[in-house]
Order: sequence, then C-alpha cells, then structure tokens
Amino acid sequence: MKRPTISQVAKEAGVSVTTVSRCLNGKYSKMGPATKQKIEETIKRLNYIPAASARRLRQGQSHAVGVLVGDIGNTFSTLLAKGIDDILQPAGYDIILMNTNNSTVIERRSLQRLYELQADGIIVQPDSIHFAQFEECLQRETPLVLVDREVGDHPLNVGKVTSANQDACYRLGQILHQKDYSNILTVSAHFAEASGQIPRIAGLKATADDYGLSYHNLETRGHDRQWLRKELFQMVNQLPGKTVIISLMGPVLFEILDILKDLQIKFPQDVGLVSFDDWNWSRYVQDGIYLMRQDMELMGNVAARQLLNQINHHTTVDSTTILPVTMVDKPSI
Repeated sequence: MKRPTISQVAKEAGVSVTTVSRCLNGKYSKMGPATKQKIEETIKRLNYIPAASARRLRQGQSHAVGVLVGDIGNTFSTLLAKGIDDILQPAGYDIILMNTNNSTVIERRSLQRLYELQADGIIVQPDSIHFAQFEECLQRETPLVLVDREVGDHPLNVGKVTSANQDACYRLGQILHQKDYSNILTVSAHFAEASGQIPRIAGLKATADDYGLSYHNLETRGHDRQWLRKELFQMVNQLPGKTVIISLMGPVLFEILDILKDLQIKFPQDVGLVSFDDWNWSRYVQDGIYLMRQDMELMGNVAARQLLNQINHHTTVDSTTILPVTMVDKPSI
C-alpha cells in the first residue's frame, strides 16, 4: 500500500497543499480552528507522516544529531550516549547513534553518511588521531564537538570535552610514591588510534621519572588471556619492591581480577590494584578497588550543551572543557 501524500491530505480536507503545509509546521495564523481540526483529523485518518527530507527543506533543519562512539558494547559509550540524549531530547533533537568499532575507516564512512542526512550537528568519540578526518565537517559549517579521546592537532576553536586524564594519573603516581610503591605496572588495551589511555600513560610515566619509580606497560591488543597471565606472573615475581597494577580501562579489570585469582595473588597484600572504572561496580570486589572515575553521563551532558549552543548561534566556533577525574579511595593499595 502506497504512503499517502500531502496532496491527498489537501484533497480529502478540501484545502490547498500550502494550508496543509502551514498546519504541519504549526503556522495557524491564516486558518480558522475548524480548518485546523479538519486537517488534523484527515492526517490521522490517512495515517500521513511527512517525509523527513521534505521537512528538512521546509524548516532548514533535520532536528537530528549524529553521535559516533568507538565501541557501543562498552558501558563507557552507553553512558556517554545517554548523557547526550538526556540533553538533546528535551531540546527537540533525536540522536543518530553510530558505532565506529574503533575503526578510522568506519568512522570516515559514518561521517559521510551523517553529511548526506544533513545532521544538524555531530558529536564524535574520535578514532583518528588526525583532525583532517573531521575537517569536512567544518567546511560544511556543521557544528562539531569531539569527546573523551585526544586528537593531536585539534584546533583550539573546535569544541572538545575531555577528562583531566594526564593530570589525574600524575597525582595518582604521587600517592603511590607516598605509599612506598617502587613499580607501576599498567595494563592497556588500545583499540583505536586515539585513546584516553595515551594521556594516562603519559601522566604515570612522568611521575615515575620525577620520583624514581620503574614504569612498565602491558599492551593486550593482539594477545590472549594466557599471554597476559604469563606476563603478569613474571612481572610481579621479578620486579623488586612493591608493585601496583593499574587497569587503564574498566573492561580490562575483569581480566586482571580473574588472572590474580587464578595465580592466587592477593591485593593489597601481594600487589596493589587500581583501575579506571566508569560505572563503579568494582566497589563490590572484596573491600573495594581504588578507582579513577570519570562521569561519562556528565561528559555527554556537557558535549550536548556545547553542540546546542553552536546550533542555536549558527556557528562552529567553540572551546575546550576539561572535566575532573575523581579518585575513589579504597583499600586495594
């Protein structure tokens, strides 16, 4: 069955197409209450739904915002998207959520699709470390905000919302030094060119250099659980002095906890344990794990507000917002 057209609605209601169009767009000044009621009843009876493309042409807006996340299966991305939607929905915007699977190729394709859909703005958790990936967005004068991950050549006048990862990790290193730890052993999982783990590593390396600690990182990408088990066992047994293991992203902590249990390594008795955790479940492990916590819903809220400000002021000029990383003190170190 063919979808009804605006012409059919006008014919059934006994009015012009222009009058129906005005009614659809809430412009009732040139029609009486009876005409308005008749058009609305006809629309409902025919089950007429205006085409999005036609509505865009009339209004000059799609009232849709593209949101690109690196891994939709990660709770981090879910909370980020929820924070964005909590602000945009009440403002009359729907989000088009796209999963880039931490791929710059998929990211580029997703951006092109959003350009074709004429999205009113785009929020990206970037995979690419080069801003050239997003340059076309500015050329099209489409509002843009990058969130969470750092892009190396990010222009100062382009919107960005991120966390103070490097500074927080430097302060963490100072705390570990005060607790007489000699070795910092981080476990990372880099699945994208751009990653929040990069500034975390930089902050911990800087502390290690400044305070004479040894720093080591185990990158899990391309390796299985057995490899990580072997490496952790060797490191914990070979490094002299107290060692702290730091999970640089929440999902990695699951693997570490499983391996430590398997090897019968206890924390904080045998090693210290710290993790980045965005949803606080790890407080239920033993007496809790020392956490570096980011508020992803807040990050989504702030990014959405910055994007709305650009849309409302017809500009792509914006600034950077850096959110704090909260330390949740627990007896795992």
